[in-house]
Amino acid sequence: MLNNKVSDMTVDELRGLIRETVRQTMAEILADPDEGLALQNGIEKALRRSMKAVREGEAVYDADKVV
Repeated sequence: MLNNKVSDMTVDELRGLIRETVRQTMAEILADPDEGLALQNGIEKALRRSMKAVREGEAVYDADKVV
């Protein structure tokens, strides 16, 4: 099906091609560009402190309001 024309495809083949194209595109869009990278120690510590503060009920600020 690699060199076929759309006009030569059945409706089911075309649907399958569209599904696969959408699936690949969504995987590319939703991929994590930072996957596999290590966090710097300072960032990791800050994130852990922040998560602990939230668990302990400390105030949480809306990012839109902070900006």
